[in-house]
Amino acid sequence: MRHDTLTNRRPGGLPALLVPLLVPLVPLVPLACIAAPAWAAQPATAAIHVNQLGFMPGAAKVAVVPEGEARTFAIVKAGTDTVVQTGTLAPATAAPEAGDRVRLATFTQLATPGRYQARVAGLPDSPPFHIGPAVLQAVNAASIKAFYFNRAGMALDERHAGVFARAAGHPDTRVLVHASAASPGRPAGTVIASPKGWYDAGDYNKYIVNSGISTYTLLAAFEDFPDLFRAQALNIPESGNRLPDLLDEALWNLEWMLTMQDPADGGVYHKLTNLGFDGMVMPDRATQPRYVVQKTTAAALDFAAVMATASRVFAPYEQQLPGMPARMLAASQAAWRWAQAHPKQYYRQPKDVATGEYGDNDASDEFAWAAAELFITTGDAAFYKAMNAPALQATVPSWAEVRGLAWMSLARHRKSLGAAADGALIASRIDTLSASLAAAWKKSAYGIAMQPADYVWGSSAVALNQSMVLLHGYRLTGKREYLDAAQAGLDHVLGRNALGMSFVTGYGARSPLHPHHRPSEADGIAAPVPGWIAGGPQPGQQDKKDCPAPYPSPLPARSYLDHACSYASNEVAINWNAPLVYVSAGVQALTPGEAK
Repeated sequence: MRHDTLTNRRPGGLPALLVPLLVPLVPLVPLACIAAPAWAAQPATAAIHVNQLGFMPGAAKVAVVPEGEARTFAIVKAGTDTVVQTGTLAPATAAPEAGDRVRLATFTQLATPGRYQARVAGLPDSPPFHIGPAVLQAVNAASIKAFYFNRAGMALDERHAGVFARAAGHPDTRVLVHASAASPGRPAGTVIASPKGWYDAGDYNKYIVNSGISTYTLLAAFEDFPDLFRAQALNIPESGNRLPDLLDEALWNLEWMLTMQDPADGGVYHKLTNLGFDGMVMPDRATQPRYVVQKTTAAALDFAAVMATASRVFAPYEQQLPGMPARMLAASQAAWRWAQAHPKQYYRQPKDVATGEYGDNDASDEFAWAAAELFITTGDAAFYKAMNAPALQATVPSWAEVRGLAWMSLARHRKSLGAAADGALIASRIDTLSASLAAAWKKSAYGIAMQPADYVWGSSAVALNQSMVLLHGYRLTGKREYLDAAQAGLDHVLGRNALGMSFVTGYGARSPLHPHHRPSEADGIAAPVPGWIAGGPQPGQQDKKDCPAPYPSPLPARSYLDHACSYASNEVAINWNAPLVYVSAGVQALTPGEAK
């Protein structure tokens, strides 16, 4: 239900919170410390904040300490008084977004595997964290498996879902064509089949625009770090079928996306949705009629970009998926032609539809992204020309701003693009954006690239998308500051923030217990579905009229509510989880073996 379209966000009925007996979780994704430890009762300004999972041995390692009398810190073996490293705290710096002054404790040189805590006189010890080469494997696997838990149209069985097994919902084999989507070949009321796909967020609808960036980010992670994902086993139904599990999961959504294209003209429906949001019920209890709604330029172009990407990623797997790569490329090209013929077909919410809009009245970035992906896949220089690369800047990506994806893909494939592409420009765009983010990281009191204005709806994903850009910058230039700044963004969402929370369900000493996610609230299990990243703090508080509990603070970095009512700060979404997949993989793959 989180769509960044703030004017149309209404939750579909919020029951009292369910607090039944806690039961064990599915293997591979253990929930860490359901009950908050003693330190969590301390005010955020009186605690040491650190990445609560831990660090690769060669990673930059930093904790945030509130301003006080102490000038030194120690790292101790967890639960003991054994000191393994000491250091001097950095000077105190004001963080207006959090309303405090903090010092940074840097212990990068500690590379010995183990379980540790940060200690400062007068404060409780930090939450425990690990140092080791495998420290991010579980959260990376869980962040991917969250997509499996949000699959539409299939039952989740106990073998693969553990206690989160559930009945199938939304088969979407009889979907109605909405009047806004009617065409001569498919008049209003026509029944089509559009099964599979992922539920978008805490709600049960499916949106091409948000599926686009989410699926692309998973495919980009595979293109950049294939060895990591080829070796990964997620315990999903397709495991062992000679496709890497990450690609199996992406394919579940890609096959749905293909059904959203009108075969008569190549146009792509914007979304598949109910007319209104479902209540806080399990998928099989949500039985409203489903519709495909309006073809749009943004949907067609996002579809074209993703299918062009997928066609090259799946090309080596032709034997497992006969004809699929060619089908994807043909679908991409058809959508591109439709968008060229309909360059300003923007989404307009029909009066009888009240679900997420994903409205965007500027498709120039989508045109550039689709052109870049088609150029990379086909080698046709006309697509590079269509990008208008000299005028196209690089920006941190979001669902509505995708020009940065074009540059990251071009950078990834820059050595095989041929003479049509300007290699120096491609490198410059990524390096310039990375340098800007690294400069912000250096100035930040909390040691992150996030600035006060970045605490928007889905701020956790902003931090991760910044880190994704920085990892591209590091791959391109080898500048260590880019890697360290990317690590800091991951640290932020895993606990090194003003709230002292890991925003990933089930991971860290203190993580969300009541995300705005229908299955997590309606399944009768106290623990939320693991592996989901919550949207995170942002000062808009657009849901406060719907919440019985008040927000604890209006400050951007503290405006967060761990309550199922809070769709503005505590919802989950596929486009927020996708950069968590990318960054937790990239940090593993790119961090050198030794600290620097």
